[in-house]
Amino acid sequence: MKDCGKHPNNFLSRREFLTDFGAGFGAVSLASLFGINPYTAEAVSPFTPKEPHFPMKAKSVIQLFAGGAPSHVDTFDYKPELQKQTDKKHDGGILLGSPFKFNKYGKSGLDISEVWNQLGQHADDMCIINSMFTDIPDHQIASKFMNTGSPQLNKPSLGSWMVYGLGTVNQNMPGFISLNSNPEWRQAAFMPGLFQGCNISYKKNIRLDELLPNLTSAFSTSERQKHQIDLARDLNSLHMAERAGYDLQLESRIKSFETAFKMQTEATDAFDISKEPANIKELYGDTEDGAKMLVARRLIERGVRFVQINVGGYDHHNDIATAMPRTTLKYDKAFSALLTDLKQKGLLESTLVIWGGEFGRTVVQGGGSGSPGRDHNGRAFSIWMAGGNVKGGIRYGETDELGARSVKDKVHIHDLHATILHLMGFDHTKLTYNYNGREFRLTDVYGNVIKDIVS
Repeated sequence: MKDCGKHPNNFLSRREFLTDFGAGFGAVSLASLFGINPYTAEAVSPFTPKEPHFPMKAKSVIQLFAGGAPSHVDTFDYKPELQKQTDKKHDGGILLGSPFKFNKYGKSGLDISEVWNQLGQHADDMCIINSMFTDIPDHQIASKFMNTGSPQLNKPSLGSWMVYGLGTVNQNMPGFISLNSNPEWRQAAFMPGLFQGCNISYKKNIRLDELLPNLTSAFSTSERQKHQIDLARDLNSLHMAERAGYDLQLESRIKSFETAFKMQTEATDAFDISKEPANIKELYGDTEDGAKMLVARRLIERGVRFVQINVGGYDHHNDIATAMPRTTLKYDKAFSALLTDLKQKGLLESTLVIWGGEFGRTVVQGGGSGSPGRDHNGRAFSIWMAGGNVKGGIRYGETDELGARSVKDKVHIHDLHATILHLMGFDHTKLTYNYNGREFRLTDVYGNVIKDIVS
């Protein structure tokens, strides 16, 4: 019985009984997700570190998302036959050989374009996959697919799955941080909002109080803020207890405020690259992208599980001969510095670095009149990975002799995601989230782990 405010005799109506009865079972089902014992009502933070299905080969991920769809045949997929057949007619177009020289790098002798001269020095740590393919070569759809495993449905992003499955080492920081990325790339979708990527609009010379606004109060001391947060949690806990259930939205909001408070010192320190020694600053260079790579290392060093960085600018429909070097010049030194720094600090083995865009480019001329470029091609593109116990100095998969389509050891987006989850200790078929009566997973009902690239 309870005082429902409607019945003088305090008896529940049939509708109220069924409502409360059903809500009670819903609360119990949510309990396991949030580490709650329904018999003691003691909650454990969703960010608490969790054990994966099997030992992890990598503990954290840095995703360098090269939005705009980089041309594979001008970067990591050397095609001598394409060079020989330049200007010949093919498949309704005119073949366009790469204007760039490919050199052999490292002891492994990987062929990499001269536009990645500094990055190429890390060839022996890189696993280049040349046989990627996707479903729909449209920028928005393919970018969403690469980051969430779904081209259309709103599904949680790769980073959200990581934090949901593993929690995070540092309870004073978000488990998933993105730098200047698109909301669709970091969305939590139907998962609780606290698993969404925390986006930071980062610039190298921005003041820390502008970068992370409202972290400190102009009207209250840190100690007083802590007491206020503690009081709010006590009141909210009472509120949830009276509701005889678990309020998912309320808990997400509580956690966001608590994390914001804890970030006051931890996050400020993580983004303050002025504390780095001069040789490290020189290694990364005095550029926006160099600063972002340095911040990524500092975040990983502090236990952030997943860092996503927007490193786009590859939509080269025209004038690829000058447009590609202009784009890669921004990143070549920065990417090289990141790998060097991670390796020097002993972090590369436990950190999986992933670079790649949403699809590839055509081998025939595109862009209409003027200097030629390349149009969209979903049948072939390249990505690379380093660290995280991925085999270095190898090339996996092949495109045809011109580079038009993947033909050997083809890798779909679901295969890539399955492999990333495997490196993080998960069986991708068993990492699921129940929503609306269905068990969802990052790889939908597809995906095969690329075992040949895993150490």
